[in-house]
Amino acid sequence: MNSINFKHSIIFFNLCIFISPFYLMLNYEPIILCLFIILIIGISHGSLDDIKGGKLLKSFGYKSGFLFYSVYLIISLLIIILWLILPNTILLLFLIVAAYHFGKEDTVFPFKRKFMVSESLFFLKGSSVIIAPLFFQRDATNAIFKTLNFYVFDSSIFNNQFLITFLCLSFLSSIYISNKKNAELKALMIMDFLSLIILNFFLTPVLAFTFYFCFLHSIRHSISLIFELDRSFKAGFKKFVSKAIPLTLVTGIIFLIAIYFLNNFYRFDEAIYKVIFIGLASLTFPHILLEYLLEKNEKKT
Repeated sequence: MNSINFKHSIIFFNLCIFISPFYLMLNYEPIILCLFIILIIGISHGSLDDIKGGKLLKSFGYKSGFLFYSVYLIISLLIIILWLILPNTILLLFLIVAAYHFGKEDTVFPFKRKFMVSESLFFLKGSSVIIAPLFFQRDATNAIFKTLNFYVFDSSIFNNQFLITFLCLSFLSSIYISNKKNAELKALMIMDFLSLIILNFFLTPVLAFTFYFCFLHSIRHSISLIFELDRSFKAGFKKFVSKAIPLTLVTGIIFLIAIYFLNNFYRFDEAIYKVIFIGLASLTFPHILLEYLLEKNEKKT
């Protein structure tokens, strides 16, 4: 797996180098394309959560899949409701949780230190996903946040000095995490960080996030799921696609219905921004909670 992840990072890094300067000639954000890439590739990497949820419930003596879907949907709906009531609080919490999740999941090798040390390092590592667009595309990023009723980053606290300090800490955390690993894993961590910098320097915030979320984070996670399903990549891929299609399709339809409804009240691009980020938040919280509970349960057993 380490070799596959290393090759994946090389391909993604070179893709970023090639596509980013080329985008300057277009000077256009294909927001529709971003939406469909997220719906097809991004959402699918969490579409096996029902299988993981079944395993978790089985370990607690429950066999009903209805219970898993009910709890998952309740958490998702609760996040959406809370977002409408407390947008600043929920989005800030989402960004913190997402930074930790990205940092942990994109670290493709075991890393564990004393309590809160590894967690803090994962958060710092993953924070570059949020900090890089704020540093390189501040106005455009804040414009998107304002469509989500989020104004925290308007504060003078988040000046360029603060942002570049956080980016440096993110890079140093990647170096520290990979300190005792081989050259390939160190190079992987550095390439992933540089890829984010390149994307956010050249591309719009949503396009940069789409490239990272779908073609690095999601594909990497999907590859690990494929090998969990079968040792043969070809056989595992077929199983993954067949299992991922139903929930991915349902989620995609819900997202499109939400855009159709919101377009009656907001501009089309604003409706898409809301559905992408609020939708991802509503899926990310139960997804991360499930991963956490599975990890804790595996340690007990």
